This record gives sequence, structure tokens and C-alpha cells, in this order.
Amino acid sequence: MKLHVFHSIRRQIMAATTFLILVIVTAVVWSWAKNESEVYRFSERQGAQTLAVSLSNAWTNELVDQNWSQIRLGLNLMLRRNPEFIYILVSDTRLSNQIVAAAPDDFMEQYIPDIVPVEDTKSAWKVYDGTRLVEPYLLRNVEFPKGEMRARRGEQVIEVASDIRNATGERIGTLRIGISLRQVNRAVREAINKALMVGAMGWAFGLAGAYILARQLSHPVQRLQISATKIAAGDLQHRADINRADELGALAEAFNDMATALQKSFNRLQKTLESFERFVPEKFLKVIASDGIENIQVGVASTRKITILFADIRGYTSMSEQMTPLETFALLNEYLALMGQVINDAGGFIDKYIGDAIMALFEDETTGSALRAAVAMQQVLEAFNEQRLPQKQPTIKIGIGIHRGEVVLGTIGFTSRIESTVIGDAVNVAARVEGLTRKYDCCILVTESVVVALQHPEVFNLRLVDDSVKVKGKNEPVAIYELVV
Repeated sequence: MKLHVFHSIRRQIMAATTFLILVIVTAVVWSWAKNESEVYRFSERQGAQTLAVSLSNAWTNELVDQNWSQIRLGLNLMLRRNPEFIYILVSDTRLSNQIVAAAPDDFMEQYIPDIVPVEDTKSAWKVYDGTRLVEPYLLRNVEFPKGEMRARRGEQVIEVASDIRNATGERIGTLRIGISLRQVNRAVREAINKALMVGAMGWAFGLAGAYILARQLSHPVQRLQISATKIAAGDLQHRADINRADELGALAEAFNDMATALQKSFNRLQKTLESFERFVPEKFLKVIASDGIENIQVGVASTRKITILFADIRGYTSMSEQMTPLETFALLNEYLALMGQVINDAGGFIDKYIGDAIMALFEDETTGSALRAAVAMQQVLEAFNEQRLPQKQPTIKIGIGIHRGEVVLGTIGFTSRIESTVIGDAVNVAARVEGLTRKYDCCILVTESVVVALQHPEVFNLRLVDDSVKVKGKNEPVAIYELVV
């Protein structure tokens, strides 16, 4: 299972948290900057209006007496002392609003100065019993003193206009003061820089917090992912070691419960498979269920050349009549257990039990193993009988027939009842040869096809019994040999 880094929870949490912090910081910085700008502008406007009213009252007598030179001296002095003042204009309504005093003096004797738009000048003339404040853009450069740049064209200023009245309340003139916004803009920039600095610090701390939070949330998820990978790889005993008192802890606990249930289910399934293999040998399953037991179907078949061993208890019917059913059942199980172990040790496998008879199969390359199994079966049976003698229990004798030939291994039945089986003439011949052991009074008989297939026949004590035996169900005669124990 791959860790998709580019789609990881940690990345997603950090991205979402960072975006949220960025939005919040941007909103805070913008709001702070806007508020600071409004505060500075309001303060500047209030000061300009107060100054304009004060100067209007201070120069009323000089304007009434037309003492314009005194006013001009005062204007020049104010402009020199206050670098934020761009211009100061005093016009006389009695002279059709002609500018009678100005600093700089470039605007002297003008009616409509070329420093601000005409509509601003006309609105200044309409001021009555109060002040008027606008923020125009300069239409020209302003020098004061001569040769020294005071303000440049296009710069925004605050212009406050106040009317000048005589003692009877008659309006006799207008005072206009242009004040630079450079100081206000500078203060606003400083405020923005401070806000940005604070925002950057907040963003940095927020990002660090987001990383820690994302790590705390994603780390247990990644550990769960690793645990899931281990379980998927077959380590069903693995458990996620995540101790948390939150949803992730609950998820880990549920995950471990799932793993426990999965392990129990797998153990039950494993036991079921082991039990199933007791009914159908593993070697048989490889043929009929190569894709897994769950995919077994009716009609699956495979043709093989194998060696078939039939073993049957002689006189079993009369023996069982002398015993109770339970005693017969116990004897049969004990006998079959001994024979089955011998066959397994020799490399064969039991296909089925037919009452007291055993049908075992040996792969083609293990034909010699079938003979060794037959010899071992007789030897084990002899020891088994010796154990039964003190108990005065009947002696068991068996006949074994072995034949080699081509058979079909497969499944027969229908969907709700399937059975594995071996079908072929070779099976019938093996059963018939086992039956001949009574006729020839031999313990073990093997056919010529078995003898021919032996890689080392000299290791076995074989004696030709009949070179031409007519086996029931087979047209051609068969040569049979006794395997002497």
C-alpha cells in the first residue's frame, strides 16, 4: 500500500489551515490598515478645519482694512514653518474673489488658480458660515521658496476652505489651505508594515501550529496504514499501537477489533481447510482445485498415469458379526489410522475408504513407494496383531493389489453435493488384483505394468505368479507378481 504523499492528510490539513490563516491575516491586515488610514485622515482633516477657522478669524481685520501685505507676510511665514502646507490662498469677495494674498506668490491676483480643478475653486466660493474640505489632485508643480520643489503634479492634498466675515457677519473673503497627505500616507504605510509584520508572525506561528496539528493527526493515520499493510501481508497477529482519547484512538481500537475478528475468522477458515483436507487429500486438491477450494466446480478433471493400491481386510464380515458395532467401529478406526500413516510416510495419499477397504494413489514417479508402502503395511499389521493377542482379539489379515495405469482425477455430482473421484480401467484392475490375493493365497500382488515402471526392481523380492491372468472386466490377460514380504 503506497503512501500518497501528494494527497496525504498532513498536506491537506496544512494546506487548508495555511489558507485559512492567510485569509484571516489578510482580512486583519486590510482592516487594520483601513482603520489606521481613516484615523489619520480624520485627525488631519480635523486639524486642517480647526486651523482654517482660526486663521480666518485672525486675519479678518487685515482683510477688512485691505492690509494685504501683512496677510502675505503671515502666509509666507506659515508656509516656511510648516513643510506639510502646500499653498495658502486668500481671496476678496469685494474684488470678485480675486486672490489678494498667496503663498507661494505665483497665485497672486488670479481669480481661479491653476493648482486645483475649477470646480473645487467654485465650491470654495460657496462656503458660508463654516468650512469645506476636499481632497483634490494638484494640476501643477509647486515650488516654495523659488527653485525648491514643494509638491509635484498629481499629488493628492487636503484642501480646506473657510469663509472670512466682518464684524457685521458679512462674508468678505475666503481662506483656502492645501495640506500635503505625505505624512498621512507615511503613517498609513508604517501602520500597514506593522500590520504585515504582525500578520507574518501570526502566519508563521499558525503554520507551525498547523504542521504540529497535521503531524499529530496524520502520524496515527500513517501508522494505521502501516498496520493495515502488515495485516494484508498475512501478519494477523499485528495490532495498531495507538493510544489516544479521541476519534483516532477510537478508530485504532475499532481497527484492532477488526484485526482480532479477522484473525478468528482466518483461524476458523484454516481449521476448516485442514478438516477439508482430511476428506480430500492435498495432492488431490492441487488437481481439482488449482484456483482454490472456493472455486471448485463440478466436472473438473485431469488425466494422470498413477499407481493404485487396494487393501482389503479378509473375513471382515464374519469378524464384525462377532463384535458389537462400537467395537467394530473402534477397530476399524485404529486399523485405518495405522495404514494411513504408513501410506503417507511412503509418499502416497488415500483417495477413499470403501468400508474396510483402502484405495491409495501414488504418483507415477513414486511407483516403488507403493511397493514399499505395501510391505510396510503388512509389517505394521503384524505388530498390530501381536498387540491384540493378549486381549484375545481376532487376528486381522489383509490383501493388497497394486496396478499402474491411466486414470482421470476430477469431481462429480452437482452444485450442492460434489465429490472427488478417480475413474478409469486401472482402478478396476487394481481392485480385481486385490481380489486375486485370496485365489493365489498371497498377501501382496502387483501387475506387470507396476514391475516395468520400477526404477530399481532388484530391491524388491518379486515372484511371477501367473503370466497370463484373465482379470474380470478386462479383455487382455495380465501378468501378476507376488511381492514377498
